[in-house]
Amino acid sequence: MHIDFHDETNQVEEDTIDLIQRLLSFAAEKEGVTKESEVSMNFVDNKGIQIINRNYRQQDNPTDVISFALQEDGEGEMKIIGEDIPLVLGDIVISVDKAVEQAKEYQHSLQREFGFLALHGFLHLLGYDHIKKEDEQIMFQRQEEILNEFGLQR
Repeated sequence: MHIDFHDETNQVEEDTIDLIQRLLSFAAEKEGVTKESEVSMNFVDNKGIQIINRNYRQQDNPTDVISFALQEDGEGEMKIIGEDIPLVLGDIVISVDKAVEQAKEYQHSLQREFGFLALHGFLHLLGYDHIKKEDEQIMFQRQEEILNEFGLQR
């Protein structure tokens, strides 16, 4: 799977980028996602993610991760036809500030927090959600299974 990384903060280390690349490729394989798939991974600060959160979710506060799935079937949308087009799953936006705060709060490594947030966003791109309690249980259980099997425990 190809991941296009953009770090607006210039704070995310190369080994963290590598970890996310390996983790999401591992998760994609576990979820049966084609190797030709593409994802955009964006790292911003709290101010940047607050603007996105306000504009797209009408919540005027910073959050840790936001995903924008491109493969959702919207009402009245036409399906893309063609086998040679790479499957573009969507965009994941992570607040570096929130990742640092939460790593300290949960007392685990910053890499573990980045991995958790990246995987959480990725699962949203695949259609997992946590609005309903039963969906939350399914999504969070899958998250933990993948993180543990990958070797990124708390």
